[in-house]
Amino acid sequence: MEFAPFNNIVKRSLQGMEMEAKGSSEEAKHLFRQGWEEATNDFEKFLAAYYVARHQPIVSDRLQWLTLALEHALKAENEATNSALPTLYAQIAACYDGLSDVENAKKNRDLSTLYGQAPSDKGPFYHGTKADLQVGDLLVAGGLSNYQSELVMNHIYFTALVSGAGLAAALAKGDGPERVYIIEPTGSFEHDPNLTDKKFPGNLTRSYRSQAPLKIVGEVTEWGKQTPQVIQKFREKVDNNKGEIIN
Repeated sequence: MEFAPFNNIVKRSLQGMEMEAKGSSEEAKHLFRQGWEEATNDFEKFLAAYYVARHQPIVSDRLQWLTLALEHALKAENEATNSALPTLYAQIAACYDGLSDVENAKKNRDLSTLYGQAPSDKGPFYHGTKADLQVGDLLVAGGLSNYQSELVMNHIYFTALVSGAGLAAALAKGDGPERVYIIEPTGSFEHDPNLTDKKFPGNLTRSYRSQAPLKIVGEVTEWGKQTPQVIQKFREKVDNNKGEIIN
């Protein structure tokens, strides 16, 4: 399965993170464990186990849960969980450091480096906007940010999740209709550092950016649009986010 903000385990994880931010560690721990008990597939079990792991004060217990998260991430075998492998291996290596197991620490640190190279995602890729564009047009960096009006963006952003592009289109500035274009990168690209390893391990939203132009090769006309109420909640979160954009 793909990452979806309205998935029950994703929502449970976010609820746990909210409790962490409030300093309610026990409540967060309960919510993460509840997520584990409710998880029904490898993607959900990977995510739930990851959050249960970080509330384990004993290193060997934390290692056990991280290893469980890794096992389910490998079984899920998709681009989203693959993006989390460097983080999982690095945290497992740290556990082995804590256990004075030099050999396994090095092994997992090497695996973290191996999987931490350029994204392997083959797409298809999408870009959401309110701009009226045509097949063959190029999207280029240098536009103003949708989130900080005076910030000129050094990259152009895109995603492999059509739902994510649809949300970006809904949040984009402008009065035109929401448009989701199918794009092809014309150069190298990287994981979006504004989202990767922030709330979630890896790049579960499959969000990327490039300094090279993106070529429009088609358009999506149907996607799972959210209600105006949901969009407004996302807009409020964006407006209230005072964090610095990594540009």
